[in-house]
Amino acid sequence: MNWALALDPPLDPLPEQARESLRRELLHSDYHSDDLMARLIDWLRRFVLNIFDAASQAPPLSAFVAMLVALLLGLALAWLATRTRRARRVAEDGGAVLPDDSITAAQWRTRAEQALAAGRHSEALVDGFRALALSQAERGRLTATPGMTAHEVATALQSAYPRQGRQVSEAARLFDLVRYGDRDATREQAALVLDLDDDLVGRR
Repeated sequence: MNWALALDPPLDPLPEQARESLRRELLHSDYHSDDLMARLIDWLRRFVLNIFDAASQAPPLSAFVAMLVALLLGLALAWLATRTRRARRVAEDGGAVLPDDSITAAQWRTRAEQALAAGRHSEALVDGFRALALSQAERGRLTATPGMTAHEVATALQSAYPRQGRQVSEAARLFDLVRYGDRDATREQAALVLDLDDDLVGRR
C-alpha cells in the first residue's frame, strides 16, 4: 500500500483517505478467524484505525508521526495475516506432501512440467517435489504415508542418497516455503527440484 505524504501542511484529507484505504484492506477475510491470533489482529486493526482518526484532527507533524506508527502496525498486521494463512493451510492438510494418494508419481511429474512450461513456477516446484517423493516411494526408497511431511521425506532420502543430501534438504525447504510460507518460487528453484527428481531416478 503506497501512501504519498505531502511535504507541506495541511495533510488533510490524506489521513482520512489513508484510514479508509486501510479499513477496506483490513476487512479482507484473511485477517479474521475465531482464534486468539484473530482477536489480536482485530485489536491491532481497531488500534490502527483509531490512530488515523486521531491523525485527521492533529497538527501536520503529529499526524505524520501517527501515520508512521500506523504504517508500522499495518506491516505487523500483514505479517500476522500471513502467519495465520500459513497455520490454516498447515491445519487443512497437516503439512503433508502427498494430499491425494490416487495420483501417481508420473502424473505429478507431468503436472509439474506443464506448470513450469506455463510459467507457474510455484506450482511446478510443489508438484515436482510431490513427484520426487512418490517416485522414491514407488522404488522402495521411503515409505510414503498420507501425513508424511517434506522434512520426513528429506530425512529418509538423505539416508538413501547421501551424495545428494544437501539438494534433498534444500528441495524440502523450498517446498515448505512455497506451499506453506506464501513464497513465490523462481524458475530456477522449480527446475532444481525437477532436476533432482531426474538425478534420483537415474533419468540423467
